[in-house]
Amino acid sequence: METEKRPASTIRRIGGYLHRVVPVFDSAGKAINYAITPLMVEFRPRDLMQVIVGASILAVPVAFTEETWRLGETLGFSRVLALSALSLLFIGAFVYFNFYRYMLKEHAVEYVKRSAAIYVFSLLVVGTILTIIGKCPWGADTALALKRVLIVAFPASMSAAVSDTMR
Repeated sequence: METEKRPASTIRRIGGYLHRVVPVFDSAGKAINYAITPLMVEFRPRDLMQVIVGASILAVPVAFTEETWRLGETLGFSRVLALSALSLLFIGAFVYFNFYRYMLKEHAVEYVKRSAAIYVFSLLVVGTILTIIGKCPWGADTALALKRVLIVAFPASMSAAVSDTMR
Protein backbone atom coordinates (compact mmCIF):
# COMPACT_ATOMS: atom_id res chain seq x y z
CA MET A 1 0.00 0.00 0.00
CA GLU A 2 1.49 3.30 -1.08
CA THR A 3 1.17 6.30 1.14
CA GLU A 4 0.26 9.50 -0.58
CA LYS A 5 2.94 12.15 -0.16
CA ARG A 6 1.48 15.29 1.35
CA PRO A 7 3.04 18.64 0.64
CA ALA A 8 5.21 19.86 3.49
CA SER A 9 5.04 23.27 5.01
CA THR A 10 6.21 26.19 2.92
CA ILE A 11 7.56 29.61 3.73
CA ARG A 12 5.68 32.51 2.20
CA ARG A 13 5.78 36.27 2.51
CA ILE A 14 2.39 37.54 3.71
CA GLY A 15 1.90 41.26 4.25
CA GLY A 16 5.62 41.82 3.89
CA TYR A 17 6.56 39.30 6.62
CA LEU A 18 7.72 35.69 6.34
CA HIS A 19 5.30 33.02 7.56
CA ARG A 20 5.36 29.23 7.71
CA VAL A 21 2.28 27.83 5.98
CA VAL A 22 1.36 24.30 7.05
CA PRO A 23 -1.51 22.53 5.28
CA VAL A 24 -4.11 20.78 7.46
CA PHE A 25 -5.54 17.64 5.86
CA ASP A 26 -8.79 15.78 6.31
CA SER A 27 -8.98 11.99 6.61
CA ALA A 28 -9.06 11.68 2.82
CA GLY A 29 -5.77 13.54 2.49
CA LYS A 30 -7.29 16.71 1.05
CA ALA A 31 -5.97 20.04 2.33
CA ILE A 32 -8.88 21.68 4.12
CA ASN A 33 -7.12 24.55 5.82
CA TYR A 34 -3.73 26.08 6.51
CA ALA A 35 -2.01 26.92 9.77
CA ILE A 36 0.01 30.10 9.42
CA THR A 37 2.69 31.08 11.91
CA PRO A 38 4.98 34.08 11.61
CA LEU A 39 8.71 33.45 11.22
CA MET A 40 10.72 36.05 13.06
CA VAL A 41 14.00 35.50 11.23
CA GLU A 42 14.33 38.94 9.66
CA PHE A 43 15.54 41.83 11.80
CA ARG A 44 13.34 44.82 10.99
CA PRO A 45 13.04 48.42 12.27
CA ARG A 46 10.19 47.36 14.56
CA ASP A 47 12.50 44.79 16.15
CA LEU A 48 15.15 47.46 16.64
CA MET A 49 12.70 49.65 18.54
CA GLN A 50 11.75 46.70 20.74
CA VAL A 51 15.44 46.11 21.48
CA ILE A 52 15.97 49.76 22.43
CA VAL A 53 12.94 49.83 24.71
CA GLY A 54 13.84 46.43 26.16
CA ALA A 55 17.38 47.55 26.92
CA SER A 56 16.02 50.63 28.66
CA ILE A 57 13.80 48.54 30.92
CA LEU A 58 16.76 47.25 32.94
CA ALA A 59 19.37 49.85 31.99
CA VAL A 60 17.52 52.63 33.78
CA PRO A 61 17.26 51.11 37.27
CA VAL A 62 20.70 49.48 37.14
CA ALA A 63 22.47 52.57 35.78
CA PHE A 64 21.13 54.67 38.65
CA THR A 65 22.61 52.50 41.41
CA GLU A 66 25.77 53.47 43.25
CA GLU A 67 26.73 49.79 43.53
CA THR A 68 27.08 49.62 39.76
CA TRP A 69 29.24 52.74 39.66
CA ARG A 70 31.52 51.33 42.38
CA LEU A 71 31.67 47.95 40.69
CA GLY A 72 33.01 49.72 37.62
CA GLU A 73 35.75 51.26 39.78
CA THR A 74 36.77 48.06 41.59
CA LEU A 75 36.23 45.25 39.08
CA GLY A 76 39.22 44.42 36.87
CA PHE A 77 38.93 44.97 33.13
CA SER A 78 39.42 41.25 32.40
CA ARG A 79 36.42 40.41 34.60
CA VAL A 80 34.32 43.07 32.89
CA LEU A 81 35.29 41.62 29.52
CA ALA A 82 34.36 38.15 30.79
CA LEU A 83 30.96 39.52 31.81
CA SER A 84 30.60 41.02 28.35
CA ALA A 85 31.51 37.70 26.70
CA LEU A 86 28.97 35.94 28.91
CA SER A 87 26.37 38.45 27.82
CA LEU A 88 27.12 37.76 24.15
CA LEU A 89 26.93 34.02 24.80
CA PHE A 90 23.53 34.36 26.51
CA ILE A 91 22.18 36.59 23.74
CA GLY A 92 23.41 34.21 21.04
CA ALA A 93 21.85 31.19 22.74
CA PHE A 94 18.57 32.99 23.46
CA VAL A 95 18.26 34.27 19.89
CA TYR A 96 19.15 30.87 18.47
CA PHE A 97 16.60 28.94 20.51
CA ASN A 98 13.81 31.50 20.03
CA PHE A 99 14.21 32.37 16.35
CA TYR A 100 16.67 30.21 14.38
CA ARG A 101 16.78 26.74 15.93
CA TYR A 102 15.51 24.90 12.87
CA MET A 103 16.58 27.30 10.17
CA LEU A 104 19.98 28.71 11.08
CA LYS A 105 21.62 27.51 7.87
CA GLU A 106 19.25 29.56 5.69
CA HIS A 107 19.32 32.64 7.94
CA ALA A 108 22.82 32.71 9.45
CA VAL A 109 23.42 36.33 8.42
CA GLU A 110 20.16 37.43 10.04
CA TYR A 111 21.09 35.50 13.19
CA VAL A 112 24.41 37.32 13.49
CA LYS A 113 22.77 40.64 12.63
CA ARG A 114 20.04 40.22 15.27
CA SER A 115 22.43 39.04 18.00
CA ALA A 116 24.93 41.84 17.30
CA ALA A 117 22.19 44.48 17.10
CA ILE A 118 20.79 43.47 20.47
CA TYR A 119 24.18 43.87 22.12
CA VAL A 120 25.34 46.98 20.26
CA PHE A 121 22.10 48.88 20.79
CA SER A 122 22.05 47.83 24.44
CA LEU A 123 25.53 49.33 24.77
CA LEU A 124 24.35 52.53 23.09
CA VAL A 125 21.31 52.83 25.36
CA VAL A 126 23.41 52.22 28.48
CA GLY A 127 26.15 54.59 27.33
CA THR A 128 23.62 57.32 26.63
CA ILE A 129 21.91 56.94 30.01
CA LEU A 130 25.17 56.85 31.97
CA THR A 131 26.50 59.85 30.05
CA ILE A 132 23.35 61.87 30.69
CA ILE A 133 23.47 61.23 34.44
CA GLY A 134 27.19 62.06 34.54
CA LYS A 135 28.49 58.60 35.46
CA CYS A 136 30.46 57.98 32.26
CA PRO A 137 33.60 60.12 32.47
CA TRP A 138 34.58 59.65 28.82
CA GLY A 139 37.15 62.45 28.79
CA ALA A 140 38.62 61.98 32.28
CA ASP A 141 38.62 58.17 32.66
CA THR A 142 37.60 56.35 29.48
CA ALA A 143 38.39 52.91 30.96
CA LEU A 144 36.03 53.52 33.89
CA ALA A 145 33.31 54.79 31.56
CA LEU A 146 33.66 51.72 29.34
CA LYS A 147 33.62 49.33 32.32
CA ARG A 148 30.44 50.90 33.66
CA VAL A 149 28.77 50.64 30.26
CA LEU A 150 29.75 46.98 29.88
CA ILE A 151 28.57 46.12 33.40
CA VAL A 152 25.15 47.74 32.99
CA ALA A 153 24.85 46.31 29.46
CA PHE A 154 24.73 42.78 30.90
CA PRO A 155 21.20 43.03 32.32
CA ALA A 156 20.12 45.58 29.71
CA SER A 157 21.00 43.26 26.82
CA MET A 158 19.12 40.39 28.48
CA SER A 159 15.94 42.46 28.72
CA ALA A 160 16.51 43.68 25.15
CA ALA A 161 16.70 40.09 23.90
CA VAL A 162 13.54 39.11 25.75
CA SER A 163 11.60 42.10 24.46
CA ASP A 164 12.69 41.25 20.91
CA THR A 165 10.63 38.06 21.09
CA MET A 166 7.35 40.00 21.28
CA ARG A 167 5.38 39.98 18.06
